Amino acid sequence: MGDKPIWEQIGSSFIQHYYQLFDNDRIQLGTIYIDASCLTWEGQQFQGKAAIVEKLSSLPFQKIQHSITVQDHQPSPDSCIISMVVGQLKVDEDPIMGFHQMLLLHQ
Repeated sequence: MGDKPIWEQIGSSFIQHYYQLFDNDRIQLGTIYIDASCLTWEGQQFQGKAAIVEKLSSLPFQKIQHSITVQDHQPSPDSCIISMVVGQLKVDEDPIMGFHQMLLLHQ
């Protein structure tokens, strides 16, 4: 991992942490969002830590498991990292389905 650019190292570590929290205890995702954070979920927009955590914790499933297929991380001019994630997820007993997510990481 040391030979990768720093933005790839940070992005990869963040994605691993994010989906571990999402799969095991969604309420803990509140530790990574701030009041300026935004989330769009199936066309609905949520802004702020409280609104995002409320949405994620109210999702109507008991178990979820993400499997990351591809992740791509790029630096942005304002010292942020843009991360694109593609993979599969399994919710409760439903069939496996694909997903993609884009995140903007800001320090």
